[in-house]
Amino acid sequence: MLARTRTFTIEGLHTRPVMVEVDIRAGLPGFAIVGLADTSVREARERVQAAILNSGYEFPARKITVNLAPGDVPKVGPGLDLALACGVLAASDQIPKERLDDHALFGELALDGGVRGVQGTLAIAQMCAEADVSTLVLAPERAREATLVSGVRIAPAATLASAVDVLCGEEPDPLPAPADPPDSMSDSGGVLPEPDLKEVRGQHHAVRALIVAAAGAHNCLLSGSPGTGKTMLAQRTPSILPALSPQEAIEVTRIHSITGDLDGELARTRPFRAPHHSITTAGLVGGANKGWVGEVVLAHRGVLFLDELAEFSKPTLEALRQPLEDGRVAIVRARHSAVYPTRFMLLAATNPCPCGYADEGELCRCSETDRARHQRKLSGPLLDRIDLQAKLENAGVGGLNAEPLTDSAKARELVTEARERQARRLREESVSVNAQLDARLLERHVRLDGGGERLLSEAYARGKLSARGQHRTLRIARTLADLGGCERVSMRDVGVALSLRPETGLRGSRAA
Repeated sequence: MLARTRTFTIEGLHTRPVMVEVDIRAGLPGFAIVGLADTSVREARERVQAAILNSGYEFPARKITVNLAPGDVPKVGPGLDLALACGVLAASDQIPKERLDDHALFGELALDGGVRGVQGTLAIAQMCAEADVSTLVLAPERAREATLVSGVRIAPAATLASAVDVLCGEEPDPLPAPADPPDSMSDSGGVLPEPDLKEVRGQHHAVRALIVAAAGAHNCLLSGSPGTGKTMLAQRTPSILPALSPQEAIEVTRIHSITGDLDGELARTRPFRAPHHSITTAGLVGGANKGWVGEVVLAHRGVLFLDELAEFSKPTLEALRQPLEDGRVAIVRARHSAVYPTRFMLLAATNPCPCGYADEGELCRCSETDRARHQRKLSGPLLDRIDLQAKLENAGVGGLNAEPLTDSAKARELVTEARERQARRLREESVSVNAQLDARLLERHVRLDGGGERLLSEAYARGKLSARGQHRTLRIARTLADLGGCERVSMRDVGVALSLRPETGLRGSRAA
C-alpha cells in the first residue's frame, strides 16, 4: 500500500518541496527513511511511532519504507514529522488519501501526538502559494505568521488527531488570537522610553549626517575620540528610521522566522544588528555551516552597526565589500553555494588611533607606527564604499550645555518624507532608495546644475574621488535634495556631499 503526502524542507533561506512516499508491505517490522535525510529527520521514526500510538491510532507492525523525494535534495529539521505520520496513517488505510494532494503538512510531533511549531513557517507558506497547494496544516503557534501570505488556506492543528480531522474534511482548530506587542518595562512597571536624538547635546554636524544617512540608507562612518558620542548616536539610529513597508516586513519576517529570531508575528521594526568586534568572517557574512546566515543577512532592510571598526580583523572587514556593493552575498563552499540578500545600512564608529586621542595633543601616547597600523585596518576599497563620514570632537563642558539639534520624532518625519519622495521617483525601477542607485539610474534621476557639475569635476580631476566615490557623492547629493524637497540637485547639495565623503571631507567639517 502506497501513500504520498506533501511537505517542505528549508535550506538556508531557500525552501524546497518534498514528496513523502510511504510504502507498507508484509515483512519483518521495520521503519526505514531514505532520501538524504539528516539526523533530525531519521530520528522522526521514534517520534512518529509514539505520536501515532498515543493518539489512538494503530502503528503497522510491517515493513515501512519512506522515500523523501527528490532524492538529491538534503532534508533537514523536524518539520517533516507531521507529513511522515499522516503518510503512515494513509498508507495503512486509517485515513482517506483523497485530500493529500492539495494539502501540505509541516510540524514537529511530540510523543503525545501534539504538533509543535517549527522555524520558517512564513517561507513554507510562500512556497505553498507558489506550488499551488491550497491548504497548509501546521501548529497553531505558527499559524498567524503563515496567514501573512495570501492565496493559501491555513489550517491550525494542535494535535495529530486534529490534522487527521482536517484531512477528513472537518474544520481545523481555531486560529490563535494575536499576541500583544511587547513592551520594555522598567522596574517600577512603567514603559521605558526609547533612546531619542534630543538626548544628544551638541555634535549638530554628526546628527545632520546621521539624518542624511537614514534618509537615503547610506553607509556612514562616525570617527572621533572616546566619549564624544559615537555609540550614543548610533544607538538612536533606529528611532529615526522609517517604518517597514509591507513588502519589506515580509522579507524581514521571512529571514528572522527561519533563523528563529521571531515568535511568529510580523516584524514591526527594522533590524539593528551590532556584533562584537571579535566576530569571525563566517559569523559576519555566513557560511560557517550549510545554510548558516551571517549578520549581514540578518541586518537586511535595517542597520548593521560595527562599533570600534578598526578592532575587527582585516579579513572580516574585507568580506564586507561584496555585500555593501551588490546588496547580496554569495556563499560558496566545497559542496554547496547560496546567495542571500544584504540590503542594509552600514553604520560604523572608530577612534582615530589605538588610544583614541590622536587629535587631543599630548593625550595621545601612540607612535607613528601604531597610528599607521591602525589606519591600515581600514582599507581604501572599504572606505570607498562608505558614503558619509562625520568627525566628532570633544566640545568640553560647553558642549554638554548645548541645545539638541532636533528630536527623533521630527527627524523621523524628515526621513520618512525623503524616503517617500525616493519611492515615488523610483517606483518604476528595481530599487527604492538613493543608496542603491547605479550609474544608469544616477544618469536618469540626478540632474545637476552648472555649479554642481563643476564642483564634482574638480574633485575628480584632483584625484580626490574614484569613479565609485563620484557615484556615491551623487547619491548623497540626491538625498540632500530630497530632504530639502527639491527635484533638482543644487551646487550646495554637491558641496555638502563632497564635504561628507571620507576622501574629501574637511577635518572637523560642520558643512553637513
